[in-house]
Amino acid sequence: MALERHLEQAIDVLRPDHSPVIAAFLPIGGEPDLSALLARLHAQGLAIALPDTPECPAPLRFRRWWPGCAMRAGRFGTLVPQTMEIVPELLIVPLLGFDADLHRLGQGGGFYDRTLAALPGARSVGVGIEALLLDSVPVGPHDIGLDAVATETRLRMKGGAA
Repeated sequence: MALERHLEQAIDVLRPDHSPVIAAFLPIGGEPDLSALLARLHAQGLAIALPDTPECPAPLRFRRWWPGCAMRAGRFGTLVPQTMEIVPELLIVPLLGFDADLHRLGQGGGFYDRTLAALPGARSVGVGIEALLLDSVPVGPHDIGLDAVATETRLRMKGGAA
């Protein structure tokens, strides 16, 4: 799938030289299903984490995930691994919209902005479809832009590299 290929390209460019912890998500609503890609990354020896959504206004917490690990129901219809917490260095972030400057629209809770602010060295790549590209996204003082956006048609990187 082209989206997964562009996402893998972003991971290769953005990840540190060592084997980082990569945070991702399982789909809710119309979000893309990345479970096959996550299983492949896990099989390559990378640590995968899924979000555990706390009460507002806290940042997301992340728990280690692997295919078949025990899961529980989380907030907002998510599934959360019943495993230890780990800290990601690269975050794969869902989006409802994005602009050419790689600002994103999310669900409106600010969870990913708070999380990225709490992890200043972490890199981030948004995942969505090209039809979600907007002329501009309103940016507030606490909004944090992405390092990349992967869609089914291309990979956009901060600074225009791809």
